[in-house]
Amino acid sequence: MRPTPLLALLVGLLGPALGSEAAEGVQPVLVSAAKAGPLADAVVSLVALEPGAPSAAPVANASIVQSDEQYSPFVSAVTVGSSVAFPNEDRIQHHIYSVSKAKRFEKPLYAPGSTESVVFDQPGVVALGCNIHDWMIAYLLVVGTPHYAKTNAEGRAELSGVPAGRYRLEVWHPRLAQPVTREITVATGNNAAAAFELTLRPDRRIRRAQDGKAGGY
Repeated sequence: MRPTPLLALLVGLLGPALGSEAAEGVQPVLVSAAKAGPLADAVVSLVALEPGAPSAAPVANASIVQSDEQYSPFVSAVTVGSSVAFPNEDRIQHHIYSVSKAKRFEKPLYAPGSTESVVFDQPGVVALGCNIHDWMIAYLLVVGTPHYAKTNAEGRAELSGVPAGRYRLEVWHPRLAQPVTREITVATGNNAAAAFELTLRPDRRIRRAQDGKAGGY
């Protein structure tokens, strides 16, 4: 009997060769979507489950640019306490906002050429929108661990410098109903890649007009 996609996640999971005093190697994680192939913009993270593991993650400041009436990148990940800059590189105003539980904020009538920053002090998912351009949306995942990475166009993420021990592996994507979570052990002498398939919800994003025209101030 073939293993289910989620059971396949447990086969050859994270296990870089690591000593007690040093972290070695790179752990690849491969993510795909059912019937669609490699999946970009999934965030993979490891949360330590053993006592004594560092609980604080260093800040990882980032930028989410407003350009061509879009947010870029579509998905970002930072650690708790990080500051994210929002430069407006368009020639029109925007109106950034979030009503997410992890961070509620608003930047109305955001002028061209301006940049403001927001500190994200709580873990969780932050969905960003624009009150002027309904199709503008982006996602920011705020994590409490230094061990995280985002998949690239080939569906590949690499976690490096992970000490040996027990972890909760979390895989998040904007179109997942809920994150995939499993307990795993990072052990010595096993660098096999974690490879698994996700079932995603339909993409409900609003599309821009074909002529590229859009309202704005």
